[in-house]
Amino acid sequence: MSEAPSPHRDPYLDPHTGVLTNLIGARTATELAAAEADLVVVRTLQLWRHPPAPTRGLAELQAIHRHLFQDIYPWAGQLRTVDLRKTVPGAQPFLPVSMIARSAGFVFDQLRQDRYLQHLDRDRFIERLAYHYDQVNYLHPFREGNGRTQRFFFDSLAVAAGWWLDWAQVTGAVNDAASRDAAENHDLATLQEMFAVILTPAPQHRRPRS
Repeated sequence: MSEAPSPHRDPYLDPHTGVLTNLIGARTATELAAAEADLVVVRTLQLWRHPPAPTRGLAELQAIHRHLFQDIYPWAGQLRTVDLRKTVPGAQPFLPVSMIARSAGFVFDQLRQDRYLQHLDRDRFIERLAYHYDQVNYLHPFREGNGRTQRFFFDSLAVAAGWWLDWAQVTGAVNDAASRDAAENHDLATLQEMFAVILTPAPQHRRPRS
């Protein structure tokens, strides 16, 4: 699901094509999405082999975004400079730009206090994962690519805690709906149900060495 800035002019858009300014010369949203899909898959595989330092904070999110989208956007890894909301009727805005850095400190401090979800049983892991996933989603620190960046971040966090998130078991629409329910209705139940479907013990070869 795409995102749109507040009614002011969006400096990220090419004024001639109306498409996000990009490094690959895409002139339509369809062309850009197709190229993104191919390039991000390759970069994701690279990240699994050589992940960024697990600082478990905003710097790690930025490093993930920078690597995933380095071939596509000149602003990869940079915090957005416009306010955003989903392009669906009634969607609430994400966190205002002016509050991203300060709020990220609070959000990731909570994650630290939760010991990065280590040593939790399955039910408790799902409960706390849904909470933190919603918090990071509300930050939405980038103009585009937040979902893929956030999923990799939590994939890495889950593996370090001995779990695996199999996103192939759900559609993007299910993830979007669960995220909106959490953000707009303050109800984490749908997110928890989604994670209950996709969460399994991490394969032994993916668990970090002690």
